[in-house]
Amino acid sequence: MPMKPAPDRPAEGLARIAGYLRAAGLAQLESHEDEIALAIADFIEAMGEKVAIGDPGSLYAYPVPMLSEDGTCSMPDELAPVPYDLGAILGGRSELATRRLALLERLVERAQETTGSDWIGIYQRRTNPAGTPVLVKLSYVGRPSRAEFPLTPEFAEGSTNSTVGLTGRALVIDDVGRHVEAGGGFYVCDAEVKSEACLPLLDDSLRVVGILDAEAKPRSFYGPTRLATLAALAIVASAVLP
Repeated sequence: MPMKPAPDRPAEGLARIAGYLRAAGLAQLESHEDEIALAIADFIEAMGEKVAIGDPGSLYAYPVPMLSEDGTCSMPDELAPVPYDLGAILGGRSELATRRLALLERLVERAQETTGSDWIGIYQRRTNPAGTPVLVKLSYVGRPSRAEFPLTPEFAEGSTNSTVGLTGRALVIDDVGRHVEAGGGFYVCDAEVKSEACLPLLDDSLRVVGILDAEAKPRSFYGPTRLATLAALAIVASAVLP
């Protein structure tokens, strides 16, 4: 399957960016299309560099924290004895999936370098082996965190990720504490996090195919410049999902 993260002609590229911003509810970026286009070009260039895959297995397995008995929250300082393995939810390992996971790893690393975020992850909308629709984490940089977020209204009450996965509308939180005090949902993986930007990944028909989540310790971290980079990542990553 060919990957076309961005159209070849500038006018088409800007139109696609504008369409994404409208669909994702990112009105604060509607005058930043050129910045997003430059960031898209940077991500595409990063993917063009040769990706050496020393251990394919490392792309599929990662540590995860233990969950509470009811499964509603993580215990960040206590890791599960067995790493999470993407093989089951991806239908096994394949050359194509391995390549795309390696590219996603390159993308999140580049986004972390560019934005200075403490945590960035890309999730795909899938159905797990138990038959539950979830967002599954494909690649990330930062502390170990939950692998799957259920896509249910009940879980979304306490989860930004699930909310964005269900609505397709971005959420940018400048102060997590105030957000929670006001009744907003937030799934705590790191108590020091004060800012979050969660953006949908949309396909060509503007359907939600995943999300990206970024977190930082300072308040009001995701201003227009960093948010433009994340919007570019969302547009590119949607074409690289396995």
